[in-house]
Amino acid sequence: MSRFSVLQFNMQFGQVWDDAYPDHAPVDLEQTIAEIKRQDADIILLQEVEHAEDGGKQIDPPPNYTRLKAALPEYDSYFSYPKPDARELPFGIGLAILSRSKLYETSKLDLPSPPIEFDFNGELKTPTDRLLIGAKTDIGGKTVQLFNTHLLAFFMLKSSSTMHPEQREMVVNQLRQSALPTLLGGDFNVSGHETLVAQFEEAGFSTAQWSEITWRRMPLVLDHVFFNNQLRCVNQQVIPTPSSDHHLLRVELELKD
Repeated sequence: MSRFSVLQFNMQFGQVWDDAYPDHAPVDLEQTIAEIKRQDADIILLQEVEHAEDGGKQIDPPPNYTRLKAALPEYDSYFSYPKPDARELPFGIGLAILSRSKLYETSKLDLPSPPIEFDFNGELKTPTDRLLIGAKTDIGGKTVQLFNTHLLAFFMLKSSSTMHPEQREMVVNQLRQSALPTLLGGDFNVSGHETLVAQFEEAGFSTAQWSEITWRRMPLVLDHVFFNNQLRCVNQQVIPTPSSDHHLLRVELELKD
């Protein structure tokens, strides 16, 4: 099998979408799981798997990831929280890679956030660190390097990742080090995605799509699947879903000879 499918999805810890009250919509993890199953992808890259707890507490084992593993027994998987931090806000947290083929040589890399002050419910806060996770798997007789990330939304802090490029540069450095067929999915949280795409193209990586909006809250392309020149994009589709504030991105890739 030289062709395989990738599902990129910020699942927002299972919180469904409500046009009128998006911040108060209920959590329905079973609906999220059903949506993931419908896509029947070979590789699944998830962000915001868990809901951050008060004081940055990290529940072990992670409850949503545990439920996902039980519902998708045909997949091998790897999950990681970011570095524990008492400043964590009550949003989504944690990354997962799921694969029909076995995962090995898993890795994680902390992506430090700059000390930008912002107001949250009348209190001055600074952002917590982000994360890049990785794993290798074998597809079509070749070893493929998988990466998954969720970067800081600088635009929500009235700043920009071009002013604070460290997280993006750290991710690009990891990509440059891979001599394998390599793909990277994630929620890159970049409002001006043209600069992001250009930066990754310079490192030898193309994005599967950058024309269709992937976030419901603002008309932005936040979600991407990047791949190097040992892979070819055969098809891609942005799929609206009521299971998150992000749409699904499903990509068909093919290993080049």
